[in-house]
Amino acid sequence: MIINRHRGEVQAKLDGKDYVLCLTLGALAELEAAFEADDITCLAERFSSGRLASTDMLKIIGAGLRGAGHTVSNADIADMQAEGGATGFAIIVAELLNATFSNPNKEALPVG
Repeated sequence: MIINRHRGEVQAKLDGKDYVLCLTLGALAELEAAFEADDITCLAERFSSGRLASTDMLKIIGAGLRGAGHTVSNADIADMQAEGGATGFAIIVAELLNATFSNPNKEALPVG
């Protein structure tokens, strides 16, 4: 599986299967609505707080999977297993947010 970090793609293994995740503009709009964020800056600020609930992680992973073209609901994801358990999910979220919001000329977002 080939991922393109320049497009914000990350790879994750869920239920033993490899997936690509990407927070496309549509996926980011989905997250703005889900988190009732006024704009992308508010969304980035929320994520950079480093405090995310498990429901937050579920929404982020779901948007990332759908952004990469996977047809999956958040309910489906809630039943999935990640390598490393809860820590594995947190790592997926951190990698996805850093791939999406980090500036290569600046320090990455602190997540987790």
